[in-house]
Amino acid sequence: MQTLNTHKTSMSRKAALLVTLFATSFFTFAQSNSTEQIKMTGSNGSSVMGSVQSTFDNPWAMAFLPDGHSLVTEKAGTLWLLDKNQQKRFAVSNVPSVTARGQGGLGDVIIHPDFASNNTIYISYIERDEKDDAFSGAAIERATLSVTDSGATLSDRTLIWRQSPKVTGNGHYSHRMAFSPDGYLFITSGERQKFTPAQNMAMNLGKVVRLNEDGSVPEDNPFYGQGSVTEQIWTLGHRNPLGIDFDEQGNLWVHEMGPRHGDELNLIEKGRNYGYPSVSQGDHYSGVKIPNHEDIPIFKSPELAWVPAISPAGFIIYKGDKFNSWKGNGFIGGLSSKALIRVAFNKDDEGNWKVEEAERYEWGKRVREVEQDSMGNIYVLEDKEGGRLIKLSQ
Repeated sequence: MQTLNTHKTSMSRKAALLVTLFATSFFTFAQSNSTEQIKMTGSNGSSVMGSVQSTFDNPWAMAFLPDGHSLVTEKAGTLWLLDKNQQKRFAVSNVPSVTARGQGGLGDVIIHPDFASNNTIYISYIERDEKDDAFSGAAIERATLSVTDSGATLSDRTLIWRQSPKVTGNGHYSHRMAFSPDGYLFITSGERQKFTPAQNMAMNLGKVVRLNEDGSVPEDNPFYGQGSVTEQIWTLGHRNPLGIDFDEQGNLWVHEMGPRHGDELNLIEKGRNYGYPSVSQGDHYSGVKIPNHEDIPIFKSPELAWVPAISPAGFIIYKGDKFNSWKGNGFIGGLSSKALIRVAFNKDDEGNWKVEEAERYEWGKRVREVEQDSMGNIYVLEDKEGGRLIKLSQ
């Protein structure tokens, strides 16, 4: 009898333990699926809600895979694979090693247009000189992403491009990437806070670069055959271009941080010179005046400029249907402006572009990146340590 009572007591304790474990696991599940809500106040009186999906340390870029998973880079050197709920799943192994300094570290990540069949991604990062690591420049690798139930890794890593030359300092790398609708790889390359490289055709600094998917140079580039660096150049005269995307008509748009004020949104046209440092809508930080684009009209003027600055970072032109009233609008992350900035693209009766800031959504955080998934959802990544990944809803 005593044995029976002991058995009943043991069973009772096990049952209690199971109830406790179930309750604990349910609570943990509920916690992991509950999301912080953020209200983003618009400058025109409207508002947008956002839900926090994950947090990161100094996130820099994001790319969505066709199946709904995504990749997020952190400047210090981690590449995260997120699940379809945009929760961290794995830190990807065999990523290029970086030493993060200033504005440089692990940078942009995009997928190949045929990722569904080839699992190819492109990742940019800062490469330091082997002999003197005071010198650095951006580099881009093409790699294969492999994912199993136990982890994710990069293989077949191939260096396809690097900034030339490496220079001192740790700013204005830019190194954003985008594929054109016809399959060419476009890269933004900052002038590294050195001013004159933006006009120096022997350097690919301060330029927008166009390559084939394997890093080779297309023969219809505007300066093809004029030297291995020069022939990469698509446009010149840029400062720190940190956002790039194509609209649905195939037009290429790039925004860049100006000097003191004068941030720009440019329509990128083959072979054009956008003027920096000879012209800008802003002034040098020293206070020295810079002529405006209108003063020297041989240079291509921006379609929109901001004075005072917004410090643009990250950029999409929205192509989804979920936010139908926003289709065709641009979304720019604002760093110093601490905002998500919506831009409307229109043309006048004569076919000239009319590009205007339509609204500015604020919630007191620097915005580093903006991305869109295949379902038409919009996500923003906040800057700095503890930067949150936020999914927008109206």
